[in-house]
Amino acid sequence: MFSSLRVASFRNLVDEEIETAGKDVFLVGENGQGKTNFLEALYFCSYASSFRGVRDSELVRSGENGCSASVLLREPGGGETLHERLQVKYEGGKKTVTLDGKRVEDRKDLLNVAPCIVFCHEDMEFVSGSPERRRWFFDQSQSLYNPVYLDDLLKYRKVLKNRNLVLKDSRGNASAAGPLLDVLDHQMALYGMSLMQSRREAAERFSATFSPLYEEVSGIDGICVKYIPSWKDDNADAAAARLEQRREADCFAGTSLSGPHRDRYMYSRRGNEFSGKASTGQRRLLALLLRISQARRFSEVTGKNPVLLLDDVLLELDPEKRRRFLSVMPGYDQAFYTFLPEEPYERYSKADTLVYYMSGGRVTG
Repeated sequence: MFSSLRVASFRNLVDEEIETAGKDVFLVGENGQGKTNFLEALYFCSYASSFRGVRDSELVRSGENGCSASVLLREPGGGETLHERLQVKYEGGKKTVTLDGKRVEDRKDLLNVAPCIVFCHEDMEFVSGSPERRRWFFDQSQSLYNPVYLDDLLKYRKVLKNRNLVLKDSRGNASAAGPLLDVLDHQMALYGMSLMQSRREAAERFSATFSPLYEEVSGIDGICVKYIPSWKDDNADAAAARLEQRREADCFAGTSLSGPHRDRYMYSRRGNEFSGKASTGQRRLLALLLRISQARRFSEVTGKNPVLLLDDVLLELDPEKRRRFLSVMPGYDQAFYTFLPEEPYERYSKADTLVYYMSGGRVTG
């Protein structure tokens, strides 16, 4: 649980420390007043990056040289302090992360400290966006609870980057780079097959959570997540042999044309693609329920509940879908919601809910 948030020169937020020690925290304000920036600061503390996918330099308030955000962490329910303070600081083009005053060298170590799951408008990209954005979501889902998968993914990306550099430098002459590509192909196939196996199993388990959830909220049955791998090979040797066969085409293109970086995910209903034919409301709901399924899956595997950051997620739902959405909320240690002033946020408030109002980056009670 985030007991408090302290920011300095972070976007438009006023430099101050805000108490947040409540299970539910509402941030109410007009657009452009800093509500999403507040959530972004919390996420920045959790993963040392922005959920908006921007560069760290874009988080710095105009005219400043750097920014920082830090949170005080407590056990859920207001227990003892777990860590005195988790801080992420960006200054002079460099980023440092400290936990209890000690530097965190590998950001993977943050995954178990203060896991957050964010719901935002950009999540629609996981439904209607490019294959890359769908892969990103499902890669993130596994990375939250499977360190082996994250390691394989990072190793694969490193090998892929090196292979693409060799392909570009070969200038269409595959034989000249043959020995080096032999080594890289073997490594790419090895890590790639491991990723494919994990993705295949994870998609099946994710569907087992997602399919009944979508039916419960939308009334539409039979929706599942289908994983479509780029390689059809069933072992690393076969994948490496296929890479060698396609080497000339890769050299001509100057990039690797096949592999897990080209995998696709499809939302299927009774064997047919669903999201392309779905209405805007159905796609929006699908995106929201993907996040709920992600949170539920995280809790099933780790036995822990995440912190939820919900940015205007209720705004585009009709009253009945809002009610159904709130009824299937996953378990959480803490949840932060943003609302416009005209929304009926009082209807969702509880006796112990913290309600803050935001204007010009300033938070008031």
